[in-house]
Amino acid sequence: MPHLGPDVTATDPALIHDTALLYGKVTLGKGVSIWPYVVTRAEMHEIKVGERTNIQDHVMIHVGYQTPTIIGSDCSITHRAILHGCEIADRVLIGIGATVMDGAKIGSNSIVAGHSIITEGTEFPENSIIAGSPAKLIRTRDNSAANIMNAKFYLMNAQNYANGIERLSPEQLKALQSDA
Repeated sequence: MPHLGPDVTATDPALIHDTALLYGKVTLGKGVSIWPYVVTRAEMHEIKVGERTNIQDHVMIHVGYQTPTIIGSDCSITHRAILHGCEIADRVLIGIGATVMDGAKIGSNSIVAGHSIITEGTEFPENSIIAGSPAKLIRTRDNSAANIMNAKFYLMNAQNYANGIERLSPEQLKALQSDA
């Protein structure tokens, strides 16, 4: 059974895995999926997660000393990422093992490469491809279609898991491929 603190608000999530631990003021939008071993802590400020966003395995989300953590809609926060008091706009993919620190802001339709470290207060415009430690803008490109596709895949997968189905059907795979 997941731990959902008394200040957690979940509006029709697609999945909250049994191992998830959500503490403090956390708001989950419709269709959000929270995967195995996710931990959120919002003791001072709040954490908001937009519709259809997926928070993947072993992600840690915490608020900053002076800042909440805000995540937009149709985002993918991938395995082992850390978000700490930052703002992530809509349709953003945060890569495996990336860290986004206090006061940082990532614009819509962006991709943060795996293992990147976004330092405190750093801001990136929409359509950014960001990589490195410390992270830098590598190039600009509208990544919205690819990021929405990833969010759709995770929504479909989460709905299956919530119903005890651990693999996509051939029909589901075909539907995803026709959207690509």
